[in-house]
Amino acid sequence: MNDASSTAYLRQGWPQRLPLYYGWINVLVASAAMTATLPGRTHGLGLIAEAMLAELPIGHVLFARINLVGSLAGALFALPAGRMIDRIGVRATLVTVLVALGVSVLAMSRASGAGTLLLTLVLVRGFGQSALSVVSMAAIGKWFSRRLGMAMGVFAVLLTFGFITSVLALGAAVEQYGWRTAWQGVGYTLLAFVPIAWLLTRDTPEACGLLPDLSAIRAEDAPVERCFSLRAALATPAFWVVALGGGAFNLVWSGVTLFNESMLLERGLPRSSAVEIMAVLTGMGLVANLACGVFATRTLVVKLLAVGMALLAAALFVFPAIETVRGAQLYAALMGLSGGIVTVVYFAAWGHLFGREHLGRIQGAAQLATVLASAIGPLVLVESRAITGSYGPVVVALAAIAGVLAAAALFVPLPRR
Repeated sequence: MNDASSTAYLRQGWPQRLPLYYGWINVLVASAAMTATLPGRTHGLGLIAEAMLAELPIGHVLFARINLVGSLAGALFALPAGRMIDRIGVRATLVTVLVALGVSVLAMSRASGAGTLLLTLVLVRGFGQSALSVVSMAAIGKWFSRRLGMAMGVFAVLLTFGFITSVLALGAAVEQYGWRTAWQGVGYTLLAFVPIAWLLTRDTPEACGLLPDLSAIRAEDAPVERCFSLRAALATPAFWVVALGGGAFNLVWSGVTLFNESMLLERGLPRSSAVEIMAVLTGMGLVANLACGVFATRTLVVKLLAVGMALLAAALFVFPAIETVRGAQLYAALMGLSGGIVTVVYFAAWGHLFGREHLGRIQGAAQLATVLASAIGPLVLVESRAITGSYGPVVVALAAIAGVLAAAALFVPLPRR
């Protein structure tokens, strides 16, 4: 069905008759889709890593190398995913990526050695962490304009609960049934989600005869939206400030969450404090998600990034001075607030700054940068510690980088639309 015929069909359909703006349905689908990226993310793979390595003829060092290659190669999937979104729409791309990810997870559950694990891990990382993340963000960005920040704040909150629930469920399944059966269950769940995604997802409000988040305005009075191409977006300083800010945060976050216990032990804190710190991180992140969602308008979204990066710099500067659990809680609170703000800003900035027409390509390019940063984050921390004997020097260096990016975000001009 081409765009014209599908538009004519949907204008007579049920999206217009709902008592709420249909974009909020897309927010629900997008949060479920982003939760479905779990098998392609480090914390999802971490749930099966030890059980898998105990069975396969692969040691920890080789697995770390396979994981790094899988992450770097998988990051490239973000670019074609962005192009597909802009060409065939969010709905068709979401279904395609979900099917590909489900099949890849099922194939990985049958891995028998380093070769098959590497191949399937590239696919799981690529379709999960990279491609499906881009589609999830675009599913909201293509629908919202005025309330994009609020929509992304709600999305981030739903996503937090989605990840918590899925991690607990997968962890329990691995414990009870083994990693292969649990991983197969993830694959079949992804495939079962496909018809739901097809039924509920809609590409754009225009395809449903609606206005983009401007339902109270008559179509003839709606403002004209000037959209940037990918090339034009790449030529703006704002793109690089947001992309580098999101990348720097993901680099730090992937490292400190993976080595959270090790870092706290180095500061002389008990192992039990690691769980408490993660709880503080999550709680403060939720608070920041909601608050930032309210204020993340087009004119403020990059300024909020400056606040988030400043909080990240403060958290990292505090870390080397931690001597008590209370000090660790302060560090965790600052890190959680930073994460909540940067997450919402990163989700909302692209649509606010560059419009909706080429949003898939723009978000795909940005996602490539952040996935690469996430992949090297743990390596940066552990290699630096091996050289210096402590996490302190690299943490201070990262704090300085975050401070520079905070200043850049504070003064960078917004793209002219």
